[in-house]
Amino acid sequence: MSKERIKRIQKKLQLSADGIIGPATLSAIESEILGRDKASAASTLYSLTLSQKGFQQLIDHEISSRTYYQRRLQQPIWPGGASGVTIGIGYDLGYNRRSQVRKDWAPYLSDAQLEKLIKVVGKKASAAKSLLASVKGIRIDYQAAARVFSESTLPRYAKKALQTYQGLEKLYPDAQAGILSLVYNRGTRLSGAKRKEMKAIQQLVKKKDYKGIAHQVIAMKRLWQDYRNGIRPICH
Repeated sequence: MSKERIKRIQKKLQLSADGIIGPATLSAIESEILGRDKASAASTLYSLTLSQKGFQQLIDHEISSRTYYQRRLQQPIWPGGASGVTIGIGYDLGYNRRSQVRKDWAPYLSDAQLEKLIKVVGKKASAAKSLLASVKGIRIDYQAAARVFSESTLPRYAKKALQTYQGLEKLYPDAQAGILSLVYNRGTRLSGAKRKEMKAIQQLVKKKDYKGIAHQVIAMKRLWQDYRNGIRPICH
């Protein structure tokens, strides 16, 4: 294979185009070839079965696109508000335990990088913002981010979603993905005026009332009237 052809492939994979088939290039090619199989396997979480469209939308909602991730999100960010320092695909260090962070990220980061991240675990809002500079040099490639998201983050939230919304596994795959996204972005608390729609969805899931569920999700826009793009995720 010519060097120029290898460079074209590397550019398509959003890698450094040096024309050499090294470990990074081989891993990226393997990821592309096996991508659909991996996504399919990841779409079955506990008793949930997500549609491929729904699974992809969960990722796209967090990072917009793989290209955007590569350009803007490889390093830790602070999204603002009550968030903590966030890495990978929506992985908020402010809302994860140290033991979980070590388990999830040890395979992909050096010990030194991991220890830097551990120091910001549990920090939120202005405290997290002030610590962002201390971890800015850490980079997490898309493959690692996607793997942690599909193999660790989503399964944990799938379990929470099933516990909160009984009968969720009996809905259509698109609907299962939608409810999982809701739990991922808003958590599982159902008490209080700001949670009345999430509470109402409990009975609608049991009845398989898809129109009712959609109506309640749309009704949540009342909470973020200042945001023209509709529902805005909030901290768990």
